[in-house]
Amino acid sequence: MTENIQNTFRALADPTRRDILIHLSKKEMTIGEVASQFDMTRAAIKKHLVILEEGKLVSVHPQGRERVNRLEASALKSVADWTLHFSEFWNNRLNKLQSVIEENEK
Repeated sequence: MTENIQNTFRALADPTRRDILIHLSKKEMTIGEVASQFDMTRAAIKKHLVILEEGKLVSVHPQGRERVNRLEASALKSVADWTLHFSEFWNNRLNKLQSVIEENEK
C-alpha cells in the first residue's frame, strides 16, 4: 500500500473527519464554517483538516483573507479500488457456496 493511501485511510479512521467530509461534500467551507458544525474548537477542527489534507481528501485554496477547504473526492477512488478487491473476494465465495447448495439440491 502506498503512503498516500495509508494517509487516506488514517484520515478516514476518525468519525469526526468522516463527518467533515460529508459537510464538505455539500459545499466548500472555511475553517470557521466547518467548526460551526461541531462542538469543538477551531484549533481542533484545523488539526482534523490538516490530516484530511495529508490524506489528499481535502485541498485548501485561498479566497481573499480566508482559506477555503474543498473535498477532493478523487482520493476516495483509491479506497474504493482497494475495497473492491474484497467485494470481489466475497462475491466469488458466495457464488461458489450457491453452486454447492444448488448441486446438493439436485
